Amino acid sequence: MVPARTLVPVSEQHDDERAEVAARFELLARDLIEPLRRYLARRTDPETAADVLAETLLVCWRRFDDVPAGDGALPWAYGVTKGCLANAQRSARRQRRVAGKVAALDPPRETAPVPEGDPALHEALGRLSASDAELLRLWAWEQLKPAEIAVVLDLTPNAVSARLTRAKAALRKELARSRQDSSGTGHEPAEGRQ
Repeated sequence: MVPARTLVPVSEQHDDERAEVAARFELLARDLIEPLRRYLARRTDPETAADVLAETLLVCWRRFDDVPAGDGALPWAYGVTKGCLANAQRSARRQRRVAGKVAALDPPRETAPVPEGDPALHEALGRLSASDAELLRLWAWEQLKPAEIAVVLDLTPNAVSARLTRAKAALRKELARSRQDSSGTGHEPAEGRQ
C-alpha cells in the first residue's frame, strides 16, 4: 500500500522531503477514502459521514508518521474513523441536550405561518429583486414599520419609505401580470395595505 519511510520531524524536512511526504499521503488517502466512506455510510447520515471522513483524513495527515505501513494502514484508519465518529455523535447529543434545555427554559413563541395563500403572490415576489422582496416581506409578513425595517436593513427610514413605495408598485405590476396571464381577464388587483 504505502512504501516504507524514514521518520523525520516535519520541522526538519526540506521542501523536496515535504513534497515526498505529501505524495505518499495522497497515495495513502486514495487507498483509504472509499473503504472509510463505505464504513461511515453504514453507520451515520451522509452529512455526518462527509464531516467525519474529512476529520479522519486530517488526523491521518497530522499523525502520518504514526500510520502503519502496508496492510496495517486501513485498520488503523478505521480506528481513527471510529473515534472521530464517536466525537461527532457526542457533539450532536450535546447540541440536542442544550437545545432541549434552551427550549424548556425559553420555549419558542407562537409564530404566524408563512402565508401560503395566493400562488400568484409568491410568483410575483419571486420576480422582484431580492432586496425588494425582502423589504415587502418585512413590511407585510413581519408587520414592521419603515423605521423598524430601516434597522433590519441598515438603511435610513426615508430610504426604506421610498424603496417600499417603489417595491409596492413593482409588486402590484407583477401581480397584475400574473393574474392577467393566468385568467386572461386583464383586471388589476385591488390595492393591499398602505
